[in-house]
Amino acid sequence: MIYYKTPEEIELIRECSLLVSKTLAEVASRVKPGVTTVSLDKIAEEFIRDNGGEPAFIGYNNYAYTMCISVNEQVVHGLPSQKELKHGDVVSLDCGVKKRGFFSDTAYTVLLGEVGEEVEKMVLASKEALFLGIEKAVAGNRVGDISFAIQNFLEREKRYHVVRELVGHGIGRKLHEDPEVPNYGKRGTGVMLREGLVVAIEPMVNIGTHKVVHENDGWTIRTADKTWSAHYELMVAVRKNQEADFLSTFTFVEEAERKNKELKPVEWQKKEVLAN
Repeated sequence: MIYYKTPEEIELIRECSLLVSKTLAEVASRVKPGVTTVSLDKIAEEFIRDNGGEPAFIGYNNYAYTMCISVNEQVVHGLPSQKELKHGDVVSLDCGVKKRGFFSDTAYTVLLGEVGEEVEKMVLASKEALFLGIEKAVAGNRVGDISFAIQNFLEREKRYHVVRELVGHGIGRKLHEDPEVPNYGKRGTGVMLREGLVVAIEPMVNIGTHKVVHENDGWTIRTADKTWSAHYELMVAVRKNQEADFLSTFTFVEEAERKNKELKPVEWQKKEVLAN
């Protein structure tokens, strides 16, 4: 069942979404060689709690951490650990927050130094594909229009591969709500987009095969051929006769990315408009 949000509820979700956006920036500012992913997770938890929120992932299906931190061939749901990051890593930071009864969920991929031209282009294309999908998140379109925009750009133009087993989703009073938002599909198919729908759109993109496997830890999903992957996610609200309304934002994490001399910024950017 799809739950459409009132304008007042959307503003509460926006408040929650801004906190998760700032949390990603706080974490990205600390990504350096020698840092453990579990230490980054602790930074995220403290920042969220200090700013009046709760980590949304802790306890979700018995998950034990504030973030999913997925490195290189790990696509999503990477478990924070004592493993140290190193120069050349591709690091996906995925975080959720609960605040005032609503959830937020946003992800961003950072490059820890030089990763090679082929991998950098894949990460850049993944980020651009997200915004191409968001452009279709307008009332009167269908979920398939978002899905097609992402897949068509990545697989036909850029020759990368979108993951089929994992999808975007509705979000609001629950972390995952209807409808599912796949990153592949046909135009004009799927659920009609109506005003008040809030969705998290999140391309998961592999440089090699689209196939993935589950690791023995029960959570981590990696590419089947162990080639690198990227993951970006933003939350938007569907508005009538308007462009998608960004609820979460990359503005803060991009600023942190530029200031952190260990990171190589993914330069393609899309202007986001945030309500006051």
